[in-house]
Formats: sequence, C-alpha cells, structure tokens
Amino acid sequence: MTDLAETVGRRAVLAAALAGAVAGAVAGCGSSPKGGASPTPRTSQPPNPSPGTSQPPNPSPSTSPTPGSSSASSSPHPTGSASPLPATTAWQPGPGEIQPDVKLRAVQLVEALGNWPPGGSGTAAARSRVAALGGLDPALVDQAGPLLSGADQAALQVVYAQYGGILADSASVLVVCEQWATSTPPGGTTVDVRLSAASPRWTVSELHPAAPGSPAGTLSAAAQSVLTDQRIELPPAASADVRSGQVHDSVLHAMLTLAQSYTITVSVVRSGHPLDVFGTTRPSDHPLGRAFDVWRINGRPVVDPGTPPALVDGFMRAAAAAGSYNVGGPRLLSGGATANQFFSDDTHHDHVHIGFTG
Repeated sequence: MTDLAETVGRRAVLAAALAGAVAGAVAGCGSSPKGGASPTPRTSQPPNPSPGTSQPPNPSPSTSPTPGSSSASSSPHPTGSASPLPATTAWQPGPGEIQPDVKLRAVQLVEALGNWPPGGSGTAAARSRVAALGGLDPALVDQAGPLLSGADQAALQVVYAQYGGILADSASVLVVCEQWATSTPPGGTTVDVRLSAASPRWTVSELHPAAPGSPAGTLSAAAQSVLTDQRIELPPAASADVRSGQVHDSVLHAMLTLAQSYTITVSVVRSGHPLDVFGTTRPSDHPLGRAFDVWRINGRPVVDPGTPPALVDGFMRAAAAAGSYNVGGPRLLSGGATANQFFSDDTHHDHVHIGFTG
C-alpha cells in the first residue's frame, strides 16, 4: 500500500517480505499509479465476539479489535481443564468481504500454526496441524517465525484479515493477530500470507511474518503520544513499529489529528506488509514507515455494508486534509488537493490506506 518512494536501505531490512508478482487489473495496497454465527470459544472464558471479525479477549490498551463471527474449532487444551490462557475464537469473514474464502484460507493456516494444546509445541506437531487443513504444504511451518515457540501451550486470536493485494490468480492477506503462550508475555504479529488460485480452494505459497525491529532508545513526542492515545488502537506489530522509531512523524501526526475526531483501529503500519505494491515493482510506502491502514472507524469495519458510507468517505477526506497525498478506500472520491489523491480498488475495499511522501 504505498507509492513511488525510493527503495532506500529499508529493502534490505525487509528482505523477508516478497512482493507478489502477477499481472492483473487491480493494484495492491499502497498507491494508485501516478496519473490516475455465534462463536464457539476455544477455552472456558468466552471473549464475547460480535459479527464481522474476531476479537481477542482482554486486549491491550492500544488494541481493541471488533470481533468476528466464529465457528467451532479445536481447543488448545482438553475441555474443562484449567488454562492460564485467554479464550479465543476462530475468525470468520464478515459481511461485504471480497472473495471471503481466500481470506479464510490464510487465516486458518495462521490459526493452525499459532494455537496448540499443552504438550503440542514443536515443528512436528505444527506440521501435523497444517497437514490436517488439507491442500497445504506442511513445509510452510518453516516460515512461521514468531508464531511458533517452545512454550508448552499457546492461544492465538486473529483480529482481522486485510488484503495486501488481490488479483485474479494471486493474493496477499495480512493476518493481524494476538498470541498468548505459557510462561511468556502476551504478544502477536501480522503475517503477510501469499496465496495462489487453485481448486477447490486457493493454496498458500509463502508466509512473511512482521519484523518490526528493536525498540528505539528514545522516541519522538509524536510516537509517545500515539502509543498512549486511547483513540488510536494498534495491534502488536503496528505498536512495535511505532516503538522502533522507524515510523515517520508525518504518519504519527496524522494519526493524532484523525484521533481528535475518530477512534481509529489500525491494521498495518510498517512491518507485515508487502515490500512493493502487490502485483507491481513499485515500492510501497509502508515498509518505509510512511503509511498506515485503518480497517475500522468508530468501531465500524470499513468493509461492512452496514457502515455508513459518509463515515468512511468523511474519514478519507480528513486523512487527505491531514497531509496524506495518497488515500485509498472502498469508493473513489472526487476532488482532492492533488491529482489522484484518492483512489479505490478491490484491495482497498476493506480498509483505508493513508500514505505520505516523508
């Protein structure tokens, strides 16, 4: 989701992120071309989800995702046994999603990797969980990164699954998640899941977990304000991006400006996003720390047909007024201070992209 920014040294840092390459009519999340069911808890403590997406229980102060409808899935521990981990629910696509099973395929893999019962850690067990999904290569376990650990038990909650790009025969799905494991602090990541069209279901070809970098020794005043603003909801990887000091102040100031009028739920900032605009060789503003995506505004998912268009459209115009040169969303807006300041495509049907030149 970004634009024509020079590729600088960030490309080396983010070598794990691989641009999706396919010809298609729809651009990936980033920039427009210049010119123009009730949940079944996995544990005994229900997280009280609501339709549309899924909500991790006991979210951190910076994260407050809208829950999604869920379906029954295996528990990370035997029913009725005591567990120190929160309850989780299986994510299901909500109303308005484009090709919902593509997102679901990506999510189910991440859930299989990041959830395991007591004694279920290790590569062999993870491979068995992936094999049980059918049609996916168990060797994908080798790309799971922080989703796997040596903890005896783990629980993962998908917050939202957003497109990083969707073309006729390939896709990038950014799976935003929180994770808890025994004897370790709560965490989470965002995984760029690459898929290819196949029958009867799309298949996963690659996984690229976020790599936010280490926390900076000192942070700007804007970064500190973003991390403490209760109207800016950040998932784990996005929060780590801000704490790394690698997010431009233009992005941070825009978040703070928008939070004066809206409660914004961010999906992706810098890490966990394709290096290039999906399906192109144009560098994305995200890995450069010059963009962020919002999937929910005032508690209303952008993708949901029930969300008032005036809310999303007004937010997009407010983002442009806050200095973004490149605002993408579910509808193509008229006007703009610069040519092609607004854009829309299938990729941005489920979120608002807000990019900056620096």
